[in-house]
Amino acid sequence: MERDAASQGDMANAVTRALVVRAQNGDPEAFGELIGDHYDLIHRTAWKWCGNRTDAEDIAQDVCVKLGQAIRQFDGRSAFSSWVYRITLNAVRDLQRAGKRRSQYADAYAEISPEDQPAEQEDAATSNQLWAAVRTLPAQQRDAVLLVYAEELSHAAAAEIMGIKEATVSFHVHEARKTLKGLL
Repeated sequence: MERDAASQGDMANAVTRALVVRAQNGDPEAFGELIGDHYDLIHRTAWKWCGNRTDAEDIAQDVCVKLGQAIRQFDGRSAFSSWVYRITLNAVRDLQRAGKRRSQYADAYAEISPEDQPAEQEDAATSNQLWAAVRTLPAQQRDAVLLVYAEELSHAAAAEIMGIKEATVSFHVHEARKTLKGLL
């Protein structure tokens, strides 16, 4: 069964590589397919990093434009999805630096109403508080925690995306845990 999953993963990587080459050569259908295959990843990552649906949609659109402009620079040294993560994280940071309209997680809290089941409401509020606290961490700690826990990536995969060593990711996660214990 693991062999089947590995061969499916290899096949998916081969398809992605072929689409990248076609897109780099100006094939708009291949580029559209790449965007379609990775849009959920882009939007989900933006949502988790900024905690706001409107900003996540703006970031996802911006990333799609940036991918179109930068596709020719992708050299294949990393996985295409890692490259997309990096571009998405940079777009989130750009938005945060610009200080664009950051609502105080109103969209997330608006989904919780007193009529909902109390246990679910309490769990959602606790989860929102945790991710809001994570977003206040220093950039490297925040990125490491979100990649490892929110995206469920290995420390090695997070290191590739962040462009640092795996041990450094582990250090950032450890430091973030200590900081979050003090905040919560």
